[in-house]
Amino acid sequence: MLRIPSEIQAHQFESLKIQDNTFVAYRSDVYPSKNDVFFEENAVIYVLEGDKIFSSSSQEVRVQKGDVLFVKRGYYLMSESINEAYKSLVFFFDEKILKEFVSQNLELFQNITDSDPNSSWLLTLKSNETFGKYIESIQPYFKTKTKYLNQFLKLKVQELLLHLLEFDPKNQLKNLLFSIYAGQKADLDFILNTFYLKPLNLNELAKLSGRSLSAFKREFQEKFSMSPGIWIKDKKLEHGAFLLKNKISNVEEVAEMIGYESVSHFIKSFKDKYGVTPNKIGK
Repeated sequence: MLRIPSEIQAHQFESLKIQDNTFVAYRSDVYPSKNDVFFEENAVIYVLEGDKIFSSSSQEVRVQKGDVLFVKRGYYLMSESINEAYKSLVFFFDEKILKEFVSQNLELFQNITDSDPNSSWLLTLKSNETFGKYIESIQPYFKTKTKYLNQFLKLKVQELLLHLLEFDPKNQLKNLLFSIYAGQKADLDFILNTFYLKPLNLNELAKLSGRSLSAFKREFQEKFSMSPGIWIKDKKLEHGAFLLKNKISNVEEVAEMIGYESVSHFIKSFKDKYGVTPNKIGK
């Protein structure tokens, strides 16, 4: 799994930073390219060339040249390039940048009411010719050296978000940005049931829920009377038991699917919970 932007490698991407934070990264994929990707920050993907499929457990989106995706922080996707021509720019926004943008432009959000923070994890937007010119204005900064780079890029952040709002006719992005500004938190049931099978640690689950790690653990304990680690382990074993009972996968495959690196560790955990070994559950 590729965690971005923290695992962006110099030999795979070219990137520009605002201070220590990655703002935009350019990539030309080597075909075929297939990755599980976890977005640590809110991101905008602009397709320069080629085609790509982004898929999750709930949806699949195919993008091509000129398309724009807004990906909410914490989203877990599988991305697959369709052809060797695929190239993209990916812009990253931490929560502080987005909150500052909304606070500085509150007049644009006057008619926005509170929205469901569990919705709109992945938005597809159609760009226009003006946005293409904006993208062209970004590209020289990858090669041009200037002592005012941070200042220029901060202005480019504002410009980018204003462009996106222009081709957001249903106000989906406005609602999403306002929910971030208002500090709305995702429901713990939704987060855990959506992501418990993904290879995400508690820090990452807390972050995508909009909480600090300590608040995430505290609220979870209050709601479920157990730690999130124990809840996740139980849910994974229940899923494994379902797969084995229905003869969908064998023991080794199930262990890997639910995140156990060691089959023997899976067998021990399974026996501790169910009193029998996994190979007996389906008989």
